[in-house]
Amino acid sequence: MPMEAPWKRHLKPDGPGRIRISKHGRMLTDAILVSDESHMSSHTDDRSPTQLVNTASLPGIVGEAWAMADWHFGYGFPIGGVVATDVDWGEQGGSISPGGVGFDINCGVRLCSTDLHISQIDPKHLAEELSMKIPAGASRKGGVPLGNSELDEILAGGASAAVDLGLAEARDLSCIESNGLLNSENREVGHKAMKRGSSSLGTLGSGNHFMELQVVDRIVDEEAAKAFGLRIGQVTAMIHSGSRGLGHQVCSEHVANIESNYSRRGDSWFSEKWGFSVPDRQLASAPIHSSEGESYFDAMNAAGNFAFANRSALTQRLREVLRNEYSVDGGLDVVYDVSHNIAKIENHVIHGKNCTCAVHRKGATRALGGDHPELSSSFPLGQPVLVPGDMGTASWVMAGPVNGANDAFSSSCHGAGRRLSRTAAKASVDSELLISELEEKGIHIRAKTPNVLSEEAPEAYKDVDEVIGLTNRAGLARPVARMRPVSVIKG
Repeated sequence: MPMEAPWKRHLKPDGPGRIRISKHGRMLTDAILVSDESHMSSHTDDRSPTQLVNTASLPGIVGEAWAMADWHFGYGFPIGGVVATDVDWGEQGGSISPGGVGFDINCGVRLCSTDLHISQIDPKHLAEELSMKIPAGASRKGGVPLGNSELDEILAGGASAAVDLGLAEARDLSCIESNGLLNSENREVGHKAMKRGSSSLGTLGSGNHFMELQVVDRIVDEEAAKAFGLRIGQVTAMIHSGSRGLGHQVCSEHVANIESNYSRRGDSWFSEKWGFSVPDRQLASAPIHSSEGESYFDAMNAAGNFAFANRSALTQRLREVLRNEYSVDGGLDVVYDVSHNIAKIENHVIHGKNCTCAVHRKGATRALGGDHPELSSSFPLGQPVLVPGDMGTASWVMAGPVNGANDAFSSSCHGAGRRLSRTAAKASVDSELLISELEEKGIHIRAKTPNVLSEEAPEAYKDVDEVIGLTNRAGLARPVARMRPVSVIKG
């Protein structure tokens, strides 16, 4: 009989929508799962909470280690993990961990609104048109070819560089997290990463990435929905993509570089160079002010800029399709664009004291209050928080608090979260049958590799409405509007 995971002996309710794992073993702080008894019982895999417990031992950690309601197993960190480290801790600052960001750097979601009502479009026809015009799949085919100087402009300038290159529109910039620009001075992106980025801009990618046309079918917060430009029956578009092969290459190279400084010591991994010890090699971290930490952070920001530009170029391709179909672009406006695989330097109040932190969000998004200085004046009721479901169920828009910040470092969930592994889903779902079933429900799927659809089937994911409810009860973000898919483009 397998041994019980140690963390199970340290669980206790911590208010609505929250379960606390008290500090034990080598943990430096408590951990909090956005969950309840029912949600916990639906998880048969103990690995995600174990990963969360492991992150609570990162050098320089402050506050609690968090797992958002969509938590599931990931690389080093659980997907949905949020951990902050003090940049002024020790001699060179607390940990910066590539595993706490993930391989698809600045994977994120963009929501666009249109002036179109669902009665004005033919979803099946638009699915066909989009599948021909939106490059999707694992390859770079159909991407914008970029020379080294143009690619360097993208890595330095993000979404604004895409505007300068005629691949995006300036009116979108104020509705992108950080205005679509992360500071990267050196852009330490290697040759392989540059090559992979030279022809992949404006492409969706594969896996769980998508472009969806949706219809708003429920409004929960009328005032916020109006502020976000959302109304019942309206056609919206959601884009989920990231930094493609460029970001993956950046992460792979820096993971290898940082991990090379660790060796096994008993049941831990230890870096003699920095005096850092971690329970899992996938948590390998460097002090943020070390040469390795600074190099990774700078390259991560450059890859993040590529992702902002990528979603911008995809938006422009969507506009072109709508212009061809309706003579105008359907009044396509960006509601918001959020990152959910990124580390950012932010100021937070922790246990009554101000702290400058490196906040790792892996499969988690920011949920800033409406009075936050980084947020555009367009969002006085709180930042839009975008929570995609899956191709067979709804997606949600939530909002951060009107004032102030939530206590999870202003973070929220980023999606429904996987319930089944890709392997398990593939073994239990027939892709062709799934396409037929969704078609009968009025959801038109177009995929470059249809056999991969089984991995992204609705039953492979948690109930997004439950995830939204937990997030709301935990006080992290509030629901605003729900959208259901009608046309879906997958890789």
